[in-house]
Amino acid sequence: MDDYSDWTGRRFTRSEPITERLIAHFKVTLAGTLAEAAVPVGLHWCLVPDAVTPDLLGRDSHPRPGLFLPALPLPRRMWAGGELMFHGAFAPDELVTRETVIEDVRFREGRSGRLGFVTLRHRYRVAEALRLEERQDIVYREEPRPGTAPTAHPAEDWPGAHTWQITPDPTLLFRFSALTFNGHRIHYDHPYATGVEGYPGLVVHGPLQAVWMMNLGTHLAGRLPARFSYRGLSPLICGAPVAIEARPEEGGIELRVRRMADGVATMAARADLS
Repeated sequence: MDDYSDWTGRRFTRSEPITERLIAHFKVTLAGTLAEAAVPVGLHWCLVPDAVTPDLLGRDSHPRPGLFLPALPLPRRMWAGGELMFHGAFAPDELVTRETVIEDVRFREGRSGRLGFVTLRHRYRVAEALRLEERQDIVYREEPRPGTAPTAHPAEDWPGAHTWQITPDPTLLFRFSALTFNGHRIHYDHPYATGVEGYPGLVVHGPLQAVWMMNLGTHLAGRLPARFSYRGLSPLICGAPVAIEARPEEGGIELRVRRMADGVATMAARADLS
């Protein structure tokens, strides 16, 4: 049952204002890892989340598959990566309208088993003016196999890289989940994260790592990038100190989040400046 073509092209639209409270709470939650801006870079991920009553939640406490996303025959869902194209900065008190379209549903075989991918396209507008266009990649996976772990390799050295350092803790994970209305239990329910999903601890959000890199890139460039693409490489577990690193390249900035204990990169990104 791999034909989900009836989901392709489905769309929905929602609006929400950028309030001073939201800006203030985002800034205090991510203090020390934000570029200077009236509306912090990445705050758009706090707007218009999928919100349903408890009876409509799946086992992971995301909205049940089949509501906003197709119910693929794979039980685990995660944010795999994406791409953002910036057309202008947001301002406080603006009413933002997001249109979401399901662009694609597909399957493939990976090293860890069968994978399903759903591609979403978001367009954020203010008074009909396009401010941000985003591709979001969602991956569905099989149940974890006992005794297996994802292959991870230490990243190459980046001598002289611009670096921020942080150790994500449970409070940061809770507050970011609350800001984005992300109910996924891998970020706060230790028995679920370890016993059901097979992780060694609470998992740091992919979007949180992307926000770190977006802001470091914006800080170094002195402006928003034209395009920002990112992808997950390896799980980042709560309590692991990380370096958020950047090195300038022709036409842009390469970025990554790297575990300091073993040198493994957990997420990579590129900010194109033109």
